Amino acid sequence: MGNLYDTIMGRKSVRTFDSTPLSQKHLKDLEEYIKDIRNPFDIPVEFVLLDAKKHRLTSPVLTGENLYVAGKVAKKPYADVAFGYSFEKLVLYAWRLGIGTVLIGGTMKRDAFETAASLKDGEMMPCISPLGYPAKKRSIKETMMRKGINADSRILGDKLFFKESWGKPLTPDDDMAQVLEMVRWAPSAVNKQPWRIISADGVYHFYEKKDKGFINEATGDIQKVDVGIALCHFVMSIEEKGKKAVVKVSDPKIDIPIDAEYIASVEIF
Repeated sequence: MGNLYDTIMGRKSVRTFDSTPLSQKHLKDLEEYIKDIRNPFDIPVEFVLLDAKKHRLTSPVLTGENLYVAGKVAKKPYADVAFGYSFEKLVLYAWRLGIGTVLIGGTMKRDAFETAASLKDGEMMPCISPLGYPAKKRSIKETMMRKGINADSRILGDKLFFKESWGKPLTPDDDMAQVLEMVRWAPSAVNKQPWRIISADGVYHFYEKKDKGFINEATGDIQKVDVGIALCHFVMSIEEKGKKAVVKVSDPKIDIPIDAEYIASVEIF
């Protein structure tokens, strides 16, 4: 199935599918995998597979999809971050099976998806995703969308990763350079990459660099979901190297901009 670096660097968000239903083996593999998905915040994220035709589910940005996965989480502190972390584990596993995904938070009839997923009071559904085999050629609308958000580019590392203080670029060793490159290429809403990392005293502190318009009652803070995705890439890449990554919430009180928020820290052993 390839290593994590190849999976992350090779994966693309998919909005054009070939309409072929998932094989029974792949469907069973996914169902088994989602039972055991965990995140460092011990906040359960429930995944529900939804048949598009049965529930009359569509999205105007998709073509050829026939299956969706919705994620539900209780509304509580760190729910958004935990959601992003857990959903990304599913996304990466699906890609290794040859299954395409793309996180969708707004371009859908949310009421229909929430009803199909049996969303309860006190829960939120930040995102859903189609699950399917990518078509051989992207639709014109997908090509235009990718171009519009510069989907094949990312912010340079010296603007994302800092040493000791905000804004001072981090120059990592070769081992950590690959880890941070996998973080840099994490997907995010409209490719904003709202995560920032400060390395101080051997600990990697994650922050959210906020933009307006990404928070509402139905989805929570989508940019915190994005930080959870980046955190997932970081932790999984450290673990693949045979090391232990311990995630904790312990604000180091480093000076940060007013539009930034501390999220979590990772210590490596």
